[in-house]
Amino acid sequence: MFEDIKRNKIKTGAIVGVFLLFITLIVYFICIAFDLGVLSIVIALIFSIGMTFATYYNCDKIVLASCHARPATKEEDLKLVNILDALVISAGLNVKPKLYVVEDPHPNAFATGRNPQNSVICVTTGLLQKLDYYELEGVVAHELGHIKNYDIRLSAVISVMVGLIVMLADWGTRSFLWRSMDDDSDSKTGTFVMVFGIFLMALSPIFAKLLQLAVSRRREFLADATAVELTRNPNGLISALQKIEADPNELKTATNATSHMYIAEPFKKEVNGKKHTNWFSTHPSTEERIEALRKIK
Repeated sequence: MFEDIKRNKIKTGAIVGVFLLFITLIVYFICIAFDLGVLSIVIALIFSIGMTFATYYNCDKIVLASCHARPATKEEDLKLVNILDALVISAGLNVKPKLYVVEDPHPNAFATGRNPQNSVICVTTGLLQKLDYYELEGVVAHELGHIKNYDIRLSAVISVMVGLIVMLADWGTRSFLWRSMDDDSDSKTGTFVMVFGIFLMALSPIFAKLLQLAVSRRREFLADATAVELTRNPNGLISALQKIEADPNELKTATNATSHMYIAEPFKKEVNGKKHTNWFSTHPSTEERIEALRKIK
């Protein structure tokens, strides 16, 4: 487990570095499109460094705002609060994660934050309504596993980066196309820069997807194992995963940028009426996870 935590920290640093470089390139080519000359690289560096720091320190707030989450309270969510209190003691965490709730009928949950000291667990109202005590305990323990293993830092940073990269790429592509229609220059250099910039931005959605896949499916298995270690009850999590899998609703507050954060795939991907998992899936199949949990028993 300690090796996984170390790898997650290294992987986060590497992805932040790649993100910094990629954003710098995109902003640089956007500046070139507006003929800003030597100022282009300066603007690109300032913007990318600023956005990287803002993303790192505010990733949890951005994710919570995107799904319209509200803080959990003892008056409305007493069972959830009590479960977390007990599990925090079992997990040996010095700081209790903040609890949030999303109004959505689909049962699901995620954890976010840049470290265990600034962590958040968020669940849907569907999860609170459809799961019993031990099932809910298993889900919360799974999210605590992500917090202990530092998965949350990697997931949250990637979520915000994916959205920002796609947004900038779209803006940049439009800028280049606008310039190409208004520019009468036959400069070969200008044409090359424009074509290369558009090519780079066309690759942005693929790059964003690869960022998500950098969050290995293995982290879900590890978080499941940590949940069993905390609760001593694999049946609770197994039953919870089965209910989440069978639920007909789709999580409306999830986005392509945040889908990898949830305990289970929030979108319905079915082939011939059955759930489908492929190389580009951010989660292992529920069947694989349940089989692994039963082996723990």
